[in-house]
Amino acid sequence: MKKKIINTILFIVFLSMFIISLYNIIIWLKDNKHADDLTKELSEIKEIKNDTETVEVNVSKRINFKELKEINSDTVGWIEMKNNNVDYPFVQTNDNSYYLNHSFDKRYTDAGWIWLDYRNNLERDDDNLIIYGHARKDKSMFGTLKYSLKSDWYTNEENHIITIYLENETRYYQIFSSYHVKTENYYLTVNFNNREDFQNFLNTLKKRSVYDYGVDLNSDDKILTLSTCYNSSDKTVIHAKLTKIETY
Repeated sequence: MKKKIINTILFIVFLSMFIISLYNIIIWLKDNKHADDLTKELSEIKEIKNDTETVEVNVSKRINFKELKEINSDTVGWIEMKNNNVDYPFVQTNDNSYYLNHSFDKRYTDAGWIWLDYRNNLERDDDNLIIYGHARKDKSMFGTLKYSLKSDWYTNEENHIITIYLENETRYYQIFSSYHVKTENYYLTVNFNNREDFQNFLNTLKKRSVYDYGVDLNSDDKILTLSTCYNSSDKTVIHAKLTKIETY
């Protein structure tokens, strides 16, 4: 009788674990589909401004921000990178937690969205703009930033430019550092007390890189930081400096 009770309890435990796991898988697949469908819909909002080629990008583009803001008024820009699927509008709200579990259409989802640090101000010209996103296993959001740690990616100069589209300008950033590091707040510093502190900060970020991108840095530079999970305890981080601004 005792053995039968134990077997029954074990069966119930394993059945419960199976049901919970199955539920989590269904939710994960559902979140992935929603994110994929939404991304495809948003990609259709991008519009070609002209086909003038530049050194940094193949085609100069503008984004239909009016239409994007009709979907989500938190929209502040669009980020684009080559050869790693990063091609999303990004948002900003009054904290760094809401878009951890809300999509661009503000639906609750574990996939979250791409967002700008709430402390940043795109008009204030902060020293360090920080953009976050989940590293999704299906490679959506910032799930492909880990490519920047692999030689076949970082040795291809075509991949070194990050393009940020804003309503009235396009900014081009050149990557100077990519690495993974234990979760910390150091690289998430937005502004600095003086230029010497900022120069020391830049030097540290550059030394951390898995690859020497050959980019010179000085305390007058403005940089962009991309941050996502590498594993349960580390972050994948990319830093790039502002090299060019096109206004319109």
